[in-house]
Amino acid sequence: PGPEAVSAEPAESAVPAVTVVSAGSAERGIPVRGRVRGADGGPVAGAAVTLIALEGRQLGRAVARPDGSYALTAPGEGTYVLIASAAGCRPRATSLVVGAVPPAYDILLSGGGGLTGVVRSADSGAPVAGAVVVVTDVRGDVLATGGTDTLGEFGVADLVPGTVTLAVSSPKHRPLALPVDLAGTGVTRVEIELRPGAYVRGTVRGAGAPLSDARVTLVDAAGNVVATTTTGSDGAYAFSDLDTGPYSVIATGYPPRATGVRVDGDDIENHDIELTYPGV
Repeated sequence: PGPEAVSAEPAESAVPAVTVVSAGSAERGIPVRGRVRGADGGPVAGAAVTLIALEGRQLGRAVARPDGSYALTAPGEGTYVLIASAAGCRPRATSLVVGAVPPAYDILLSGGGGLTGVVRSADSGAPVAGAVVVVTDVRGDVLATGGTDTLGEFGVADLVPGTVTLAVSSPKHRPLALPVDLAGTGVTRVEIELRPGAYVRGTVRGAGAPLSDARVTLVDAAGNVVATTTTGSDGAYAFSDLDTGPYSVIATGYPPRATGVRVDGDDIENHDIELTYPGV
């Protein structure tokens, strides 16, 4: 009897099982054909199927057709590695021993892992509803976006295993980004605490009276303009959602005046600015 095909294990194991594919004429090459199917049994169109030698040299590459079918050619009898990958699926590698009569070899790809978690406020522990959740890969490409529900919970499905960056932002909180290692199977869960943004506010006065329509600019330690505002009729201004660190507050309307302020996580009240003409 001719050799038989033995099903392969998922790609987590180094090179899982051995599948025997038989051949016709070694001079013309040996056809390797089959279909790529998903966990539901349906075709995975656009899946990349690559045939490589044991030393890592690529011998052929194919893209699965709409019906999931693919076709490659092995250079001759021997042992090879067949790799299949597709967006939203875990890649799969199979050791392939080419023999004498080529049967079809189907590849089964399973869905990727998931990422769930909860977002809370660091000061109160209360859930943060409506926070924006973004998952990017190591190149910075966005893989998925989502948001938190009323309980601060979020979930993202069908992510390929590996390291991703999880970024979370919410009004009145400082944005946060952190690396997350996604497991090859199952769902990875994270708990995130967002720190409330501090604020700086005060009053701009001229000749001792509140000064309206004065332009106030907040500049960080690197010289970047963080925000600008204009005082109201009471001369008041405010900057919110600030990260820790030193800033400069610059008020103009009379000759400009710059004052320094350092934010260390606590709100700063009554950072008042007095504008005067020179010599007054």
